[in-house]
Amino acid sequence: MGDTSKSQHKKEKWESDVQKTTQRFPERKKQFHTSSDIDINALYTPEDSNTEQYDEQLGYPGQYPYTRGIQPTMYRSRYWTMRQYAGFGSASETNKRFRYLLDQGQTGLSVAFDLPTQIGYDSDDPMAEGEVGKVGVAIDSLKDMEVLFDQIPLNEVSTSMTINAPASILLAMYIAVGEKQGVKAEALTGTIQNDILKEYIARGTYIYPPKPSMRLITDIFAYCQQNLPKFNTISISGYHIREAGSTAVQEAAFTIANGMAYVDAAIEAGLKVDQFAPRLAFFFNAHNQFFEEAAKFRAARRIWARIMKEHYKAENPKSWKMRFHTQTGGSTLTAQQPDNNIVRVTIQALAAVMGGTQSLHTNSRDEALALPTEDSARIALRTQQIIAQESGVADTIDPLGGSYYVEALTDQIEEQVNEYLQRISEMGGAVQAVEEGYMQREIHQTAYDAQKRIESKEDIIVGLNEYKLEEEINPDLLKVDEQLEQNQIQRTKEVRLSREEEKVNDCLKALRIAARTNENVMPHIVSAVKAYATVGEIANILRDEFGEYTAM
Repeated sequence: MGDTSKSQHKKEKWESDVQKTTQRFPERKKQFHTSSDIDINALYTPEDSNTEQYDEQLGYPGQYPYTRGIQPTMYRSRYWTMRQYAGFGSASETNKRFRYLLDQGQTGLSVAFDLPTQIGYDSDDPMAEGEVGKVGVAIDSLKDMEVLFDQIPLNEVSTSMTINAPASILLAMYIAVGEKQGVKAEALTGTIQNDILKEYIARGTYIYPPKPSMRLITDIFAYCQQNLPKFNTISISGYHIREAGSTAVQEAAFTIANGMAYVDAAIEAGLKVDQFAPRLAFFFNAHNQFFEEAAKFRAARRIWARIMKEHYKAENPKSWKMRFHTQTGGSTLTAQQPDNNIVRVTIQALAAVMGGTQSLHTNSRDEALALPTEDSARIALRTQQIIAQESGVADTIDPLGGSYYVEALTDQIEEQVNEYLQRISEMGGAVQAVEEGYMQREIHQTAYDAQKRIESKEDIIVGLNEYKLEEEINPDLLKVDEQLEQNQIQRTKEVRLSREEEKVNDCLKALRIAARTNENVMPHIVSAVKAYATVGEIANILRDEFGEYTAM
């Protein structure tokens, strides 16, 4: 009997054994599937994956198409950057948290801004009332930014800032703080999120309409190419798309479509693809379905590499590499039995690491209830450190590579993502798809279907719809001082009284003139923040010139 016949005989024997077993012990479900509704087979074999096309589909780590990672040695040389997203109350309070986390072994900062800052309002604006310092740190002027990074050397720390519509203003403040510390702009490292398209799709903290917003983004690309060569000019975010209720496939597809829109806009603005593409970065979510998440990251890298090389004809291999930060899934956390969230976050963080992330934030157990306490933030950081130092998963490159299931799932995710990308391309691209509400409708339907499955208990959420406690345990929560808002307003008024008003007015006038032309606005924003113009004053100049976006 030949090898093929032996193999076939073994398969038939296994299938017979399965039939006998399931007669006595039926499978838990009629059909198993991932969150993206991809069917999960009972068993995977070499027939289910394209591993025979090794060079084309997988290749080696650090080599095109980067399925197995963007670095030749991955975590054997150095671990991913461990960031904890932090920001609450005043700049001084957040500075204390940053310094505490750095002392505990964190290797990069990640700034959360409050809602008024995110939509370009100063703390004393009537629109900011009741929101100052609540979901992040309040930053009104360069004075606040100086306090935020006090005693934190910007030439040694990489900083990620989750800011979008006013990204140009906060980046300008970061540049100015670096200059005051004696750090040249070309030495600064970090990332601004700067991804406005996902705001229209999923999050809502936009200010200006899409076209002028895209102009601001390409102005940042051009400015940073000349002045901040080590800084990531955009973090194209799938995280918030997933938080809004998308599947893993939709998250990858819509994020990549948005990425293509930014590349198109930069090329249209006159930039060469290899001038800006190496500084593009991505930001993904990590949910509970471990293998789907790891496969999503692998598929996304491969798709982006092919798009950049084959569609945009980028020649620099750095332009082909998808570098990404990952954050564990905030929407997966439950207010019920919050300690369960430690387990969820561990699974999600492990999926991100096994998927080859470059940077990671782990959510805290109490984030479904409030901003994290110091203890909760430390546990979240320790989760990453234990994975890195004790689990052994970082000791070999791409430990899931070659798994029949993972490779098959990677191929299926890639196929479904490409179907979405084709549909969006036929609409005219991501900007057109956003304006028509296509992505928003797709996400809303997915979120509705997921909620129905939870309510019917088709999907079990431990502690939420099953395994409940009769009496919930109330953990200690972080509370933001109500006096903070008045203190912040007072500080901002003092800044306005102490600055050179004529200089501020001249800078704002120059910015207005630049906004009316095709001139790059970034140098004028940098000059304005150095003169202590506020976030709101700068954003309002651009509001006057660009208008404000109103959702359909």
